[in-house]
Amino acid sequence: MKPKIHPKYYPTARIICACGNAWNTGATVPEIKVDVCSACHPFYTGEQRMVDTAGQVDRFMKRLERTADTVDQLRANQDTQRKAMQEARIAKRRGDA
Repeated sequence: MKPKIHPKYYPTARIICACGNAWNTGATVPEIKVDVCSACHPFYTGEQRMVDTAGQVDRFMKRLERTADTVDQLRANQDTQRKAMQEARIAKRRGDA
């Protein structure tokens, strides 16, 4: 190993969860703060928590509708342009233009 390139190792680094649970482990920083741990995570506690996914779904559906409206407008514009080009070609063949 090369000397002086490795971070300092803290064998008793303190891990602190938002729920208040704390424990020691080895790390390269002296203190680590986490949001969820095995003491408060629903998978480990067996507790069912309702998450506000309805609001997220509604926001997604509104964004999807806006995108669909924009795509429909673009397609309508392309169809109009395509028809105008076809009419111009037909008129040119007839000698009208």
